[in-house]
Amino acid sequence: MNFKDSKYYINRDLSWIEFNRKVLDEALDRSLPLLERVKFLSIFCTNLDEFYMIRVSGLKEQVALNLLNVGIDGLSPIETLKKIESKVRPMLKTFMDCYKNDVLPQLKEEGIEIFDYSQLTNSEKECLKAYFEKEIFPVLTPLAFDPGRPFPHISNLSLSLAISIEKPDGEQHFARVKIPRIIPRFVNIDLIQKKYRPELYSNGKARFTLIDQIIQANLDSLFPKMKVIESFIFRVTRDTDIEIQEDEADDLLKIIEENIKQRRFGAVVRLEIESDISLVIKNLLMKNLEIDESSVHVLNGPLGLGELISLLALPHQHLKLKPFYPATPKIFEEEDNIFSAIRKNDILLNHPYHAFLPVIDFIKKASHDPNVLAIKQTLYRVGPNSPIVASLIEAAENGKQVAVLVELKARFDEENNIHWARSLEKVGVHVVYGLIGLKTHCKVALVVRKEKDGLRRYLHLGTGNYNAQTAKIYTDFGLFTCNEKIAADASELFNYLTGYSEQDSYRELLVAPINMRERLLEFIDNEIQSHKKFGNGRLIFKMNSLTDPKMIQALYRASCEGVKIDLLIRGICMLRPQLKNVSENIHVTSIVGRFLEHARIFYFHNNGDPNIYLGSADIMERSLNRRVEVLFPVNGENIKRFIIDSVLHVQLSDNFNARYLLPDGSYEFVDKKNGAELHDSQMIQIQTVADDQSWDPVSGL
Repeated sequence: MNFKDSKYYINRDLSWIEFNRKVLDEALDRSLPLLERVKFLSIFCTNLDEFYMIRVSGLKEQVALNLLNVGIDGLSPIETLKKIESKVRPMLKTFMDCYKNDVLPQLKEEGIEIFDYSQLTNSEKECLKAYFEKEIFPVLTPLAFDPGRPFPHISNLSLSLAISIEKPDGEQHFARVKIPRIIPRFVNIDLIQKKYRPELYSNGKARFTLIDQIIQANLDSLFPKMKVIESFIFRVTRDTDIEIQEDEADDLLKIIEENIKQRRFGAVVRLEIESDISLVIKNLLMKNLEIDESSVHVLNGPLGLGELISLLALPHQHLKLKPFYPATPKIFEEEDNIFSAIRKNDILLNHPYHAFLPVIDFIKKASHDPNVLAIKQTLYRVGPNSPIVASLIEAAENGKQVAVLVELKARFDEENNIHWARSLEKVGVHVVYGLIGLKTHCKVALVVRKEKDGLRRYLHLGTGNYNAQTAKIYTDFGLFTCNEKIAADASELFNYLTGYSEQDSYRELLVAPINMRERLLEFIDNEIQSHKKFGNGRLIFKMNSLTDPKMIQALYRASCEGVKIDLLIRGICMLRPQLKNVSENIHVTSIVGRFLEHARIFYFHNNGDPNIYLGSADIMERSLNRRVEVLFPVNGENIKRFIIDSVLHVQLSDNFNARYLLPDGSYEFVDKKNGAELHDSQMIQIQTVADDQSWDPVSGL
């Protein structure tokens, strides 16, 4: 059978839009606490921003270059763009209806009000005018546009005011004022009153208005002796995808710094405007930003509502999910130090249900332990104020040999990573930036320790980043081990990353782009053969995205041979499930809930003796061909049972946050009817950790 036919594939970008629709569904869900719904509204917006900056910009570049290439899904770039807009625009209307007609009224009932400036009392406006004059006006820069002054540059994702003014002689002009990002978007009216009009202050209120509307109401201060005819908010999204010719980059650090600066100047891919904008201003913006109507989004409400996330800082705990406190497996408390705990048995951490502290402690203890000789680690997205990086710096200062691979090309984290790279280099850490043409995405930390019987290598291998903040909200695994074969593989992996190595085989690890694709295909084929012999073939893969055509075709082959396949895919899935005689044995489930499902698990039944791999890799062409990725085996029987029973089976029984992917690329909620007991897989895992501290389910004991 020809599995390359386009009818067997869902378009990647349209699949992503369906993922973001699931995020919007969470915002629409009235059973969720109100501020959690606000969070999902914010995530929907920021997701869409990134989608236009990266994916839509790439499609527009292809159209501009007259590239008519058709993807494996059968769509050309221009066809994909049209379908994207046909899906996104109705979603934007749903989003704004939810914000204005559902969420805002409910926030008001809870004592949290977001006012339109026109709704405020005169005394409140006077107070905000004082705030404007003292704290906003000095940082504003009106920019004129006339024959002597070119149209001002509009930076990426910036909110701006487009203003039409009239001089005393009747001559009309256009001006632009950028809304400063250094001032909070949602201005707390009551805190401003406390500062400028304390007699009006009423403690405990949460009343806001938007900074853009405050500026808009006080434009006369910026244009004295002129008449402000009209003003409108607009927002621009630019192409921000960085392309680096690494073989020509003598100093990758400087090249990436320059590219980050250039992000502000990429081609415009989207213009967001208010619904009441005048045709004159709209046409002026479109002409000077060099876009057409297909790139304009008209919203009947505030633009750039990704900043709604700031409302989660409010102390209204009853409007949020119940606080969750991760646990630390008891084995770390029972042993003298973390190294003796790891020597005893492999240990698996299941974040965020288990604390990230043991990972931080692993590097921290290594940095101070006099018996530790060397530390090697990969860093992808570590975030600001990283305790991991602080410990690596301490290790170098304490005389350890420290080598760190910092991936400078981690999109939107480049500035953070440049900062950490320079900090590490200052104290003598060996900092490398990866391999030409490959992005290093694997999560590996190796500690070399001198012990009575010689040198021993301790490892932490993860599915997620070494980031203490995201570890609180992303579901990920981390494995501690001193398994000699895996440790030997890790040493050779670092030699591959930091030196010259033609390593083309590994004992235990699956490493992209070396052997991961081939080994995964081999495992799938083995499962097909096992099914032919024993009739119990089963595959369960959990990942963020599935887009690689060859791997999809392998799964189709397995399905046709009768192997039962469950895919847990949070985001993009180009495979069409439930197609007769092709994928009728494949079910795709997506879970979007309190935590971001981020772990990757690959389970092969193997006639009851399962092979399980965890790691950083999704099944995408970029992951298998253009990234350094690692999948690591799970060897301990207790750990295997934990992953099968307490993670995979629990998630496959979810009927609370789960949706099924349909053959047409849309999703439907798992049926909750007929009085079925609700299973929220994330809450079940929280309760598993909270209710049974006495049993340590994730050590190899």
